[in-house]
Amino acid sequence: MAKRSEHVEAVTLLRVVRLHERQRPELALLFAVPNGGDRNPVVAAKLKAEGVRAGVPDYLLPVARQGFHGLAIELKAVGGRPSSEQRQWLADLVAQGWRAEVCVGWGAAWDVLSDYLGMTHETTGS
Repeated sequence: MAKRSEHVEAVTLLRVVRLHERQRPELALLFAVPNGGDRNPVVAAKLKAEGVRAGVPDYLLPVARQGFHGLAIELKAVGGRPSSEQRQWLADLVAQGWRAEVCVGWGAAWDVLSDYLGMTHETTGS
């Protein structure tokens, strides 16, 4: 079986999230942070000047649950590892009262989202 890219994992996660928005409208508040990807130096400089920061988690859900202010997810493909900047952001968010997780694969990310929102669901797998 071929390794799935982080892009494929992300697209799959968002398809599942969108399918469940009617059941849990707060899922509509989940958004991606477009920090990654290759950019030409001019665009990269503009984004940095606008406040783009290395290591910000891939997904943020600004919904308070379970005593947390929100949920942050760093999504990785199988074999992927968070960078030191990503680990620091997650730790800093935890220190500020957020739940922050590294999830390998869309299934793990969906499980975290479901748990955070108190949803019961059958295991989706990844």
